[in-house]
Amino acid sequence: MYKEWLTAKELVGLAGLPMTTQGINAMARREQWASRKRLGVQGKALEYHISSLPIDIFEGQFANETSASYQVKRNDDSFIWQEAYNQLSCAEREIILKFIMREGALALINLINNK
Repeated sequence: MYKEWLTAKELVGLAGLPMTTQGINAMARREQWASRKRLGVQGKALEYHISSLPIDIFEGQFANETSASYQVKRNDDSFIWQEAYNQLSCAEREIILKFIMREGALALINLINNK
């Protein structure tokens, strides 16, 4: 899970953003980032919503986070489907997803049962 609201101090130094909190705040005002007053802090301390950040900043900040670890049973049907799906090429995945969206899960079940 990631934070939705970030302070100027947390944003300093991220690629493409100013190197000072004053610069972050000026950019936020100029680009009209969604903001809110920071709870529990006196003065004009603001937090900025993650959706206001430039998209490349957002991706760089959270793309490399490691997901929570969990155990999966190897015989679990969803695990088997996921492994098969991961071995498909991008084009094959797109075909499968379009088919499922167009024909629905019932059509897929009927197709499998008729073989």
